[in-house]
Amino acid sequence: MKTMLNQHYDVIIIGTGAGGGTLAHHLAPSGKKILILERGTFLPREKENWSALEVYQRERYHTQEQWFDKSDRAFRPATNYCVGGNTKVYGAALLRMRERDFESVAHQDGISPAWDLNYADFAPYYDRAEQLYDVHGQAGSDPTEPARTQPYPYPPVSHEPRLQELADAFTTVGLHPFNLPLGLKLNEVDRSLGNCIRCNTCDGFPCLTQGKADADVNCIEPIRHHHNVTLVTEAKVTRLLTNASGREVTQVEAEIDGELQTFTGNIIVVACGAINSAALLLRSSNDKHPHGLANSSDLVGRNLMKHICTALVQLSPKLNSAVYQKTICISDFYWGEPDFPYPMGLVQNTGNVLADMLPAEAPALLAPLLKLRPEAELKTIADRTVGWWLQTEDLPDPTNRVRVGGDRLYLDYTPNNLAASDRLTKRWIDTLKQVDRVEQTIPFSIYPRNMMMLPSVGHQCGTCRFGTDSTKSVLDLNCRTHDVDNLYVVDGSFFPSSSAVNPTLTIIANALRVGDRLIDRLK
Repeated sequence: MKTMLNQHYDVIIIGTGAGGGTLAHHLAPSGKKILILERGTFLPREKENWSALEVYQRERYHTQEQWFDKSDRAFRPATNYCVGGNTKVYGAALLRMRERDFESVAHQDGISPAWDLNYADFAPYYDRAEQLYDVHGQAGSDPTEPARTQPYPYPPVSHEPRLQELADAFTTVGLHPFNLPLGLKLNEVDRSLGNCIRCNTCDGFPCLTQGKADADVNCIEPIRHHHNVTLVTEAKVTRLLTNASGREVTQVEAEIDGELQTFTGNIIVVACGAINSAALLLRSSNDKHPHGLANSSDLVGRNLMKHICTALVQLSPKLNSAVYQKTICISDFYWGEPDFPYPMGLVQNTGNVLADMLPAEAPALLAPLLKLRPEAELKTIADRTVGWWLQTEDLPDPTNRVRVGGDRLYLDYTPNNLAASDRLTKRWIDTLKQVDRVEQTIPFSIYPRNMMMLPSVGHQCGTCRFGTDSTKSVLDLNCRTHDVDNLYVVDGSFFPSSSAVNPTLTIIANALRVGDRLIDRLK
């Protein structure tokens, strides 16, 4: 870590996840003086990275912070403060939003609003994002795939035998399974040329071999020793201070080693994740911004989205010997089906369901029993499972919001679009029974924390939406705040709607898009 506290910077970037890390990587070759502030440190590389007991049951890498729900109940969020942010433990599924996702779409519970940009505006940045994050995939196999002008950078990650059997079975019943696009440093022709070893601890785990394409490995590590880049870790940004007019951020206040220090820069970029970015703006209120910085629209923190997610464990008498299992994706129900003309969502594999995950992941009534079972029995169960992850779009709702009160961070969140989610779950269980004649299918309501919907915040987005109308959005189309001339927000906050695909690739693509605008401005 380099520390140059008394210097002025061209750009200050707060956060090193998919948005901040990507933007830093894009700006570094410009030669401009860049300061990156990260509240965490480097996630340790240790044997515990691959321990399901440590990662899932003991939540070794999640923050110890307490957040609060709308009823003032405390909970521990499943979020991670480290270089690379939540990409350090993501499943590396990197999908593009569909063309229609950028348009107004009718759902059973309401309208998913149109974006003020369309897919064509993001398409070239999706190409670049896939290159930067080593995405493996197969064009033309996804029935809802948006238009492409380039192939995937790398071939698809192959199915292991048990997963290939299932993919073939889904095809026989009229579905169109395709290889899930994945960001991995994998070479299946010559394994010695890639860091990824196709292990059984990828989805939800840190990668001990650095074989996962995350914002730390792919973006921060290549630039952090550049002469014009300063990375300060364990620097928790607490407030943004403006000039007297309130039109420009003049100082970034951060807590480092228990002391408050300030930094100055020409351009300030907030990329703390949709929840913490909104909280930072709300905590930065002043006389010119009494309701929070850049909040004249009263939309900062509102319209929080994080997908309606269901995890299913397909429990079958058939042994599943697959080691790396997260390779199948199904989009056949994405836009609904003949007797349900509303979007339902996306189905994909989870990583392996390991024995030490079962007590942490089981429904509440079953978990105490599983904790009492010998490890050998748990392994016998786990070896006969396939994990499935179902996600349905949640609709933007201004009452679903991030609030701050004193030192507390509140999430007021009520799930919506539940009928579509329930229908997808039922449809998928019926499909599994049809193709595999499963004897038992155990539904989990949330993954990885089954009975605690609110703490699962991995797909957070929407709290500072972008748009052309300053009364209906926080950011302009370049993700600069309408109210503050030198303040940008570059993470999932800018989403007007969440679609039903994993948001990470769109966050990365947008960071590259905004990076081009910032390079022009810095000239």
